[in-house]
Amino acid sequence: MKDIEELTSAGHKALQEGRLEDALRCFKDALKAATQLQDSRVLRACSFNLGAAYVEAGQPKKGLDLLRQAQPGPKADRLPDLQFNLGLAHNALGQSLEAATFFLQAAQLYRSQGDGRSEGDACVELSHCYSRTQDWSQAVQGFLRAAESYKMAAMLDSAATALKEAGSHMIQSDEFSQDDISAMLTECLSLTNSISDQRILGELYLSVGVSYCRLRCFQEGVQCFQLALGPAAQCPPLLASVLHNLGAALNSMGQFSPAVGYHRLAAGLYGSLGCRGDQARCFTNLAFACSQLGDEEEAVESFILALQGFRDTEDHLAQVQVCESLAECYLKQRKQQRAVQLYKQALSTLSHCQDSGGVQDRLVERLTAVLKMSVGLQRPVRPRPLRPHPQSSPVGQNVRKGDITHSPGTAANQQSDEQRGEGSGRQGAGGKSIDTPEYMSVASGQNSSNQSDQLQHKESLPPDTPGELWSDRGNSHFDSDTSLVQQAEATPNSSRDVREATPLLSRWKSRFCLLM
Repeated sequence: MKDIEELTSAGHKALQEGRLEDALRCFKDALKAATQLQDSRVLRACSFNLGAAYVEAGQPKKGLDLLRQAQPGPKADRLPDLQFNLGLAHNALGQSLEAATFFLQAAQLYRSQGDGRSEGDACVELSHCYSRTQDWSQAVQGFLRAAESYKMAAMLDSAATALKEAGSHMIQSDEFSQDDISAMLTECLSLTNSISDQRILGELYLSVGVSYCRLRCFQEGVQCFQLALGPAAQCPPLLASVLHNLGAALNSMGQFSPAVGYHRLAAGLYGSLGCRGDQARCFTNLAFACSQLGDEEEAVESFILALQGFRDTEDHLAQVQVCESLAECYLKQRKQQRAVQLYKQALSTLSHCQDSGGVQDRLVERLTAVLKMSVGLQRPVRPRPLRPHPQSSPVGQNVRKGDITHSPGTAANQQSDEQRGEGSGRQGAGGKSIDTPEYMSVASGQNSSNQSDQLQHKESLPPDTPGELWSDRGNSHFDSDTSLVQQAEATPNSSRDVREATPLLSRWKSRFCLLM
């Protein structure tokens, strides 16, 4: 019995230190010893721990089999940790509905025991399940219940994060008005004084700012991004996201002069982090701002830098968008031949994209017009804004599901270069906006997603300003794939994930028996 307790203790220590293989070995040895001991209670506890460790190590099928052996019979329904682990196992197997059933049962059992923290954790996982099945309203209710539970446990930082997630998911649903969402975000911000961890505080301001921008409340978004600058100062990936979104939001407000500085800072920081896709998006936003300020030379230079970045990351759709915008810049400079080359390059690159929609027809139309203009077959035509893509639609008073795309993760994660969004500006292949700025939100969690959980799901909300590229990435403490420029689940996860900084869960997510 003493050997089993020592092995179990060693297994927990290995988990805390991130040594999953060592933890598995300890728990296996403990189970083997328990089998020889022939004590059913100890045997079930050891099976429970080994099953939880397998789930934690990314082997949910083995974990599920052992968890089912941990407590046979009707008593299994009365063990919240077992229900929680079963939920994690089913979730890891992609069985969201089954997982939701177990997480709901776990939450109810934790509440009956007065364990607010564990109830909150179960509700967060429950919401992730609903998010993956796009049941946004149920996800919102789960996050609200999590916030209530965390408040009861005096975990106000986690409560604020849950409220932030609730607000983000409300934007996805048809059942909430803009006033409802704004009230939720305001309540979330009211708890910021309770957050001492600067990284968590920075992530929270960033995510709430992104949500405000999705509602087209750009002034409020800018205020949140500015508040995030200080807390994010010591975390370069997070700071890059904040600068990126702040510049894009200022573009949307028509404040191009201050936006230029933030675009340059964000591009430089992303470059130092090796995030070429994010850097390219910053150059795109910088090019648009410079063009609006009449600095066509820097606009052209920035578009060229953006084009190279998208080539490096093999983002064909973004290359098409930049080629088209750069061609317009050349037309303003009366450099028709360069514009012709870029339209041809855009058409060639478009062949690598799926669901190009009406983009090819538009490019052919523009190319034909420029060729005719070059040979004098028609009067010179001034460059004009492109028509909105048929799939685009402005965001109204009440934001609908179609207005946002979800994903999650951190800026350092270069996977975040594949985000998509829908906006009110003109769109490129696949419905991705060409003219709207890009925002970034942070995802957290084990990418429990997500990414959120990708919560990151990816989130993006297209501003009104034409001429910008924007995309969303996973970010959010809960994997809500929620993010306007999210890094990859978050997440990112941007995942080293911003999620890792959140206090909602312990170093590991599975629950273990600490005592025999």
